[in-house]
Amino acid sequence: MHINSHFAVGVIFASILNYFFNFNFFEFSFIILFSFICDFDVIFSKFAKDHNHRMLITHSVIPSVLILLLGILINWVLLILSSISYLIHIIIDALDWGTNFFYFPKKQVGFKFLISEEEFENLPKYLSNYKDPSSFFDEKYYKNKVCLGIEISLFILMIIVVLIYAHKFFLIIFLYFPFIWLHLIRHFHLKKIEKDKENDNL
Repeated sequence: MHINSHFAVGVIFASILNYFFNFNFFEFSFIILFSFICDFDVIFSKFAKDHNHRMLITHSVIPSVLILLLGILINWVLLILSSISYLIHIIIDALDWGTNFFYFPKKQVGFKFLISEEEFENLPKYLSNYKDPSSFFDEKYYKNKVCLGIEISLFILMIIVVLIYAHKFFLIIFLYFPFIWLHLIRHFHLKKIEKDKENDNL
């Protein structure tokens, strides 16, 4: 799932919690931040297996457990809630592509509904068909109507939930748009790279 959708999930989660905790802006934003912060590990993709940032430790359960333990140790409820927000991100990512959930086995686990077993077992072969290996994942995502439907549904649900439970923080939803813009820019950039490759082969 893309960062804009993780942001939407974070807003939904924080908004529901706001009903019970009556957050200030910092607290509300803090929980949302932890819902998508691990996706910035994409800048280290070149160090990951198959250039897949989900194989990095940041996309395992370890950071959320450490954050949880720290929150318990210093008795900071906000940090405990943020660890749950982080964990939700990892669980969601285990559904579409799978993620290196436990890290140490160095194995990508999860439902992986965006990739077939055959593609998963022979991933280097499929990645070699693209000038940029990231294009494989990008193409699979944007061609999947379920993923696009989920993104739209989460956006609508985010608006509804924040209006019901945290309307004073409504303006924060506008951060959704820069995130989706970044993904679309990347999407069209990758398409251009692959299109140029096709033209070179003609």
